[in-house]
Amino acid sequence: MPGNSLPVTINEVRGATRRSREDRVAVEEPLEIRLGYETRAGRSESSISITMRTPGHDAELATGFLFTESIIRDAADIALVKPCGPPAPDSGNHNVIRVELESGIDVDLDRLRRHFYTTSSCGVCGKTSLDALRSSGASKRPFDDTRFGRSMLTALPDKLRAAQETFDETGGLHAAAAFNSDGELLVTHEDVGRHNAVDKVVGTLLSRSLLPANDLGLMVSGRASFELMQKALIAGMPILAAVSAPSSLAVDLAREFNLTLVGFLRGDNFNIYAAEERIV
Repeated sequence: MPGNSLPVTINEVRGATRRSREDRVAVEEPLEIRLGYETRAGRSESSISITMRTPGHDAELATGFLFTESIIRDAADIALVKPCGPPAPDSGNHNVIRVELESGIDVDLDRLRRHFYTTSSCGVCGKTSLDALRSSGASKRPFDDTRFGRSMLTALPDKLRAAQETFDETGGLHAAAAFNSDGELLVTHEDVGRHNAVDKVVGTLLSRSLLPANDLGLMVSGRASFELMQKALIAGMPILAAVSAPSSLAVDLAREFNLTLVGFLRGDNFNIYAAEERIV
């Protein structure tokens, strides 16, 4: 797999001094996700998303995206995932990937026609409403005995930071991880897009038959947005923990669907914005 960082020559300014040196930057390239599916007229193919991502784990990114957008419901819906076309001449990466669904899988054509466009900062455009999430069939998390310890949560940021290999080189990638109640990071991924990092985590859990992840939490290195809360909800995760702040829509979603939302998780401190009973 090609590296996730590239060397660049920069001018470093420190006060009154300036010097030329080599630095490394995170790779960012487009990935087009194409979906193959069965119709009454035969097999069809649609381009459903273009996202700016860090190359690597593209299959997990594609399948995680399809799962969190409720286009697929199970790993058994997928017949195969493969890159398309020749590698890009400048990097050697395949920037188109096709996911073929099994015969008999019902595909929502209206959802496909939206031609989602994502960026490395804003997530899936046009999805920032609770009405859209309700219409997708998402249901409220039931009250159960799932619990997460306070000391376990406060140890997560350092564990996630230690797993960010490319961040060490570039300082420019988001990270996401699935963790269990013992504080073990089961899956960790980095990406220039926080939503892509989460999709890669969800896609990996899907490939390991760990969805719905009813006893796992989601940890993210930045803020907690509506899109990330949506992905945690669809993946069945009862808790989202973030190093930074949540948005108002993320809080609204967490409270309506009974998800635990933790923000500003730094050192021994954090804020609980919803479903505080899961933190013990």
